[in-house]
Formats: sequence, C-alpha cells, structure tokens
Amino acid sequence: MATRRKRNKVTTVGRRATIRTILRCGMLSFALCLPFLAMAAASPGLETLLQQAEEARSSDPHRFQRLLGELEQQIDRADKAQREQIEYLRAYGFSFRGHYDEAIRHARALMESSTNPEIQFRAGALIVNTHALRRQFTDGLRQLEQTLTLVDKIQSAKLRHHGLGVASYLYNQVGQYRLGLRYADRILEEEPDARTLCFANQARFDSLYNLGELPSDDDIVVEAINQCDASHETVTANGIRLILAKKWAESNRRKQAIALMDGHLKEIEETGYTHLIAQVKAFLAELLLDAGEYAAAETYANESLAQNTPGSTSSLASAYKTMYQIAEARKDSETALVYYRRYAEADRAYLNEVKARELAYQMVRQEILEKSQQIQRLDSQNQLLKLQRKVEKQAGQNTRLIIILLVVLLATIAYWAYKTKRVQVSLKHLAETDALTGICNRHHFTQSAGRTLSQCERNGEEVAVIMFDLDHFKSINDRFGHPAGDWVLKQVAQVCQSLCRRIDVLGRLGGEEFAMLMYGCDLRSAIRLAEDCRTRIASIDTSEIGQRIQVTASFGVTSTAISGYVLQRLLSDADRMLYQSKAQGRNRVTAFRAASQDDGEASHTPGASWTEVAETQGARPG
Repeated sequence: MATRRKRNKVTTVGRRATIRTILRCGMLSFALCLPFLAMAAASPGLETLLQQAEEARSSDPHRFQRLLGELEQQIDRADKAQREQIEYLRAYGFSFRGHYDEAIRHARALMESSTNPEIQFRAGALIVNTHALRRQFTDGLRQLEQTLTLVDKIQSAKLRHHGLGVASYLYNQVGQYRLGLRYADRILEEEPDARTLCFANQARFDSLYNLGELPSDDDIVVEAINQCDASHETVTANGIRLILAKKWAESNRRKQAIALMDGHLKEIEETGYTHLIAQVKAFLAELLLDAGEYAAAETYANESLAQNTPGSTSSLASAYKTMYQIAEARKDSETALVYYRRYAEADRAYLNEVKARELAYQMVRQEILEKSQQIQRLDSQNQLLKLQRKVEKQAGQNTRLIIILLVVLLATIAYWAYKTKRVQVSLKHLAETDALTGICNRHHFTQSAGRTLSQCERNGEEVAVIMFDLDHFKSINDRFGHPAGDWVLKQVAQVCQSLCRRIDVLGRLGGEEFAMLMYGCDLRSAIRLAEDCRTRIASIDTSEIGQRIQVTASFGVTSTAISGYVLQRLLSDADRMLYQSKAQGRNRVTAFRAASQDDGEASHTPGASWTEVAETQGARPG
C-alpha cells in the first residue's frame, strides 16, 4: 500500500513537471516539444527542486542553500534550460552571501553563453543589483541600460517586474529617488504577485522616505510589512521595518523604534544578510546611546562593525561614531581619540561614496545622451551619403576616402600623443621613485620636503623629521642574500607608508636609510609616531621568505621648533640623533633637543613614554 502511494506521488509530480514543460513550449509545435516532454517526465525531482529553490531564494536563505546543493549534485541530469536556471541560482547565492566577484563572474558568463532573452535579462538584473551592493554604481547603471533593452522581449510579467524592481533599487542607491519611485509605481500599477509586491513596496517606501514624503499614516507601511511576512520575505519585511523605525526615531518615538527593531533582531540575524544586519545594529546602537544605555549601545556597535561589507559605509560611520561618543562619555580620552579617527575616516568614505553615486549617474546619463546624439548623427550622415550616392557615385566614393584618410591621420596623431605622454609619465616616475621600494628617492624627497617646509614656514606650521636606519642590515645581506635584504626593505617601506598621510613625505635616502617629513607634526607627536614605526618594523614576519630574521631600526627625531625650517639642518640634527640611537644600543628612538635642554637630545628606549624621556633627559640602558 505504501509503495503504491509513493508511486502515485511520483506520477503526480511527473505530470506537473510535464504540464509546466508544455506551458514553457508556448506556441511551438507538439513535435518540437516532444524532447522536452521526455526530459520533464524523466526528471520530475529536478523540476520540483528548481521550483522550490526559486521560491526560497530570498524568503528562506538556509533552505535555499540546501536546495542549491542538491541541484548542483543533479546538474548532469539537467537539460540546457535547467542548467541555465541552476547557474543563475548559483550566481544569486554568491551575491546573497556577499561573494560579489563570484556572483558577477557567473552571471556574466551566463549572459554570454545563453541565447534565451529571459535568462539574459535575469542574469543582467542580478549583475546590476550586485554592482549596487558593491557600490560600483557606474558599472551598475551601464549594465542596467543594457539589460532594460531586453524588457520588451520578456513575456513573463513576473520577470519584467523583477527587472523594473532592480532599476528602482539602483536609482534609489544613486540618489535619484524620483526615478526609483517611478519604477516602483510602474510595478505596482500592473498588480504584481505577492513576492514582487513586497519588493516594490520596499523600493517605494525607500524613495518616499528619502524624499521626505513618507505617509504620516503608519498603517500603510505596517500593512506592507505584514504582506511581506505573509510571503515569507524576511529580509524585505525587515528592510521596511527599518524605514518605519527611522521615521519613528525622527519624530521622537525612539522607544517604539528600539522595540520594533530589537524584537525582530533574531530573525534578521538568521537571514545572514550582512548589509541589513550591519544597518540595523548600527541604528540600534545610536538609539540606545541617546537613551543612555552605553553597554547595550557598545555591544550593538561592535556587532555592526563585525558585519562590515563593501556596501556598509554609512553603518560603519554610525557605529564608529557611537563608539567614540561612548568612550567620550566614559572620560576615556585615548579610546575616544582612536574611535574618532576611525569615525572621521568612515564618514569621509561615506561622503565620498555619496558624491561617487551622483557622479556615476551624471556620467552614465551623459554617456547615454552622447550615444543618442551619436546615433542621430550617424543616421543623418547615412541619409546624406545615400543622397550623395544617388547624385554622383564617384563623389561619394571620394568623400569616403577622405574620411578614412582623416580618421587614420587623427588616429595616428592620437596614438603618438598617447605614446609620448606615456613615456613622459614613465620617465617622471623613474626620476622620482626608488625602484626597489616604490617610495620617493633622495632627490625627489629633497624637492618635496623643501616645498613643504617653505609652505609651513609661511603658514607658521610645525614640521617634524624622522630618520631611521636598519640595524645590522649588512649582516642580513651577507647571511641571507640580497633578495632577502631587498624583501626586508620593501616591507619596511610598506610599514612606513601605512603610517604616513598623503601630505607627508617619505623617502629612501640610500641603502637602508629612510626619512619621513611629517606635515603639521610637533616633536612629541613625532616621537610617538617613530616609536610606533619602530615597533611595527620589529614585528615584521619574515616567514614568507623562509628565514627567521629579526628586523630592527634606530631612529632620530627633530622638528622645526628646534632645528628651524632649513631641510639640511633638520636632516643633520635627525641624523645625529640616529647615530646616538646606534651608539646607545640600537632599536630605539632619540629626539633632538635644544642645547639649553641638557646636551641636546633625549633617547626614547623601547616601551618608554614621552613623559619618561622628559624626566630622564638622556638615554636609558638598552
């Protein structure tokens, strides 16, 4: 009896797969559909898995990954259409988990290999969406333009709505909220299915929120959330909840906003969607900080930072700001300064991203306009050429010949101009850069440092000079060979570059000797920076080259407050302190001081603070 029920169930599934295959054939003749009918009847389980995976891909991520694994195991049984669908789902899975490069690579390969417009449209929409998640808006807008050219070939309303939804999402991302609202409303006008309705509502509310036109009646938003919950679209439902919570927070209903997001935080975390998790936790951290709940705010801010993804610059800045304000409230100035710097960097990155979005839209819009004008020009030229050929065939041939000669001439001029520019840039780079480490050579360092000192002298700003020399470097070359020595020099240069700002000047003066000119830096700050550099150099891991080498350096530090604004004097004083560090046992920092301050220098031994140096006024034993 059980065997019979099992057989009946398999037969039913097979019939359903066959019916779906018949519908897929559309208006094709029955003879052309016979191979597809045979495949559908032969593999009912595969069709069922595909349908289940499509339904679960955004509503139940864990189940989707399990189904995708089963599909990949059965891919050898699939026909071409099924293989393409599995490849699409695989690319979608990569994008959902944040593996954006893999997602774009698979989707682009699918677009190029498939001849089915619907598969090309789906893959193109996925690439657009993934570019948006990576904040590569120029590429996303270009891909969107290419993808929307297929929209008239798409018979499936559901798939067409999906593409329009991606367009709405991308335009919202680049700050073109009117365009985003227009595409979302276009979907809603066509009465989409429940799942698409959920996505369209999220895009619409996102547009309205950023335009400051979100309805005052919360019931409309709550109804959309309930509709998404009923469709098991957890990510989208909570995306709308976040919009509603932001609205409440702005209208002094912070407790309601906290309760709303905190009450659904567990299900948000279960989605594994890092972008949304980072946003929600950074938002909760802000609200809890305002409420004076520092411990909870700190927990959420740290968890938001742990979810850092390429698309989370706003939540990253928000989390760092919260951490900075918590440390400041606790009177922890040192921690507050660390987090404030990180907040400033993240906030600057976010503002740059906003500008990049706007610029990307304007660039692509200009490209489209130029392309349209170019097409019009080409059409006009074609009409003119046709008339000319009718009037006089020979005259038309001569005109084409002249155009070709002009194009070749212009191309030749452009080519040689390009080559000349490349040679100039290359020669300039060679003249200014140390070939081994990639930083300034001695000549370029001297020129750049001289300009900086002149500017700072005019502006009354202090400048510090740090010189250091690698300890026992000759023995490294002798014992391990020059390739190992070159590797050490490159690593040291990378350490220094990580500590220098763009306005600072870093150069290799020769051999194993380096110098850093720090813009707007006093002696005390320079000593701390030199100590940090010394520690990092001593921590260089040489296991990469298969050798155990202890790399250390001796430092000399001075500033314009003591040595003046003449570069040679600064370098001379710093060099004297460098050799003082060498004489006192190496692997230490020695700062130059005025002659009236006890012998002219102070040695900073490893681990000693500036306060200790000021008290001892001399070198401590190594």
